[in-house]
Formats: sequence, C-alpha cells, structure tokens
Amino acid sequence: MKAVIFDIQRNSFVDGPGIRTTVFFKGCNLRCKWCHNPESQSLKPQIMFYADKCTGCGRCRGITAADTDFICFNDAKQICGKEYTVDEVFAEVVKDRSFYENSGGGVTFSGGECMMQIDFLYEVLKKCKESGIHTAVDTAGNVPWEQFEKILPYTDLFLYDVKAFSEKLHKEGTGVSNSLILENLKRLSGRAEIIIRIPVIGGYNNNIDELKDIAEFLKDIEFSKVELLPYHSLGEHKYDALNMEREKFSVPDKADMKEYKKLF
Repeated sequence: MKAVIFDIQRNSFVDGPGIRTTVFFKGCNLRCKWCHNPESQSLKPQIMFYADKCTGCGRCRGITAADTDFICFNDAKQICGKEYTVDEVFAEVVKDRSFYENSGGGVTFSGGECMMQIDFLYEVLKKCKESGIHTAVDTAGNVPWEQFEKILPYTDLFLYDVKAFSEKLHKEGTGVSNSLILENLKRLSGRAEIIIRIPVIGGYNNNIDELKDIAEFLKDIEFSKVELLPYHSLGEHKYDALNMEREKFSVPDKADMKEYKKLF
C-alpha cells in the first residue's frame, strides 16, 4: 500500500502539542482560494518551477513528474509528491520518538486532505498508535462520516478546520458546501479531542457577524481550544511555480484579531 506525500516536516511546533513530525498528503477535495499549499491540491506528483532560480544549465531537460529522484542544484525545478509505503512513513516518524516523549508531541497527518487516502492513513495511524506515538489528524472534514469512524480508535487529536459558517460564503471560498463538514463536527464532538482551527482571511471571512455565527455554532461542540489563524502570503510564489492563477487576500489587522479573539 502506498500514498502520495509531498512533504514530511520534522520539529514542527504548529500542528498540535509538543514537538511533532507533520506528514503532508497530496490531494484535496476543497479549492480554498487562499490556499498556501496549492501543491497539495492534486493527488498526483507535480513539477514546480521557480524561474528566478534557474541558471539554464539544461540538466532538467526531459524531466517529468515521475522522476522523483531528480535533484536540481539550484532548487529551480522540484518534483512535488512521492509515493511512500506505510513502513517508509513510519520510519521517518519514529526517528524523533525521544523528542515526542520529552515534549508531549507526536505525529500529525495533514495535507491537502489526508483522509482522501483513508486506507493508507488508517494503517499508518494504527502503526503509530500501537507504538505509543501520539497521533493527530488535520482535516477539513469534507469526507463521509464512515472515514472518521474508521480512524477514531487510532487518533488522539483532530485539528478541525472551520472556514465559514455561512454555506454561501463557504461555497464562494472553497468550492463546496459546508453542510457535511459541520455535521461531521457535531458527530465527532465528545468522541475525540478536537482543536478548532479558523483561518481568518482578509477580504473573505474577517467580519464580526460571520465569526459570531461560528462562535455560536461552537457552543454546542466539545473541543479543547480554538486557534485563529491569520492569513499570510508566504505561499503565493508557489502558484507561479505551478503556473496556477491566484487571488489576492489581505492580512487581518492585529487590533481586529484581538477583537475576534474576544468572541471566542
């Protein structure tokens, strides 16, 4: 069994408690207009080309996305996405076991949407959990409930995205309805530890009424905390590297972020 992974980051402090290893799966069934990992959207390996780094050496002539072992000396052309087995992913995760134990950390499976490759996710979660490693799943929740049920016994924590409460606004920003997402969150409540993650996007959902509606909805959900994640533009150069169009959004004002925090 294999899955397409586009990155494995060690020593992460932003994807759950403690020091963590974050495994990024390729493939997503949302198309968030502000996505800072556009390379995660396709399930298939892709070529990313940074023209400003290219020296014209010609070594990459004829290279395709299937040539996953190719290395550009200038990092101008990169193959994004590689197939891993469960054992290969676990071997990377287990390297930092001592850091997890000393910091209360573990492994986080993210994406894209890691639950799109559910059978692989199930197997690697089971292997990690049975080895005593704390497990977290970062998800947008837009999958059948049966997939949550499958991995629940082996998942210690869900990092659950809530991007908008208004269905109309959610469709405008992500391309899909949020009805399944909110319903899954209701069903997950009380069955696992949940951290709610709300991206705050200038020009999209950064208005008091929308955030108030999210806060009101969350009153009936059991969760350990809410993380408000302000938009940043660090991923914009990736759109050029993938020859993808992008939309411009703004970073929320710090004073406004303090007011939004009070809502929750």
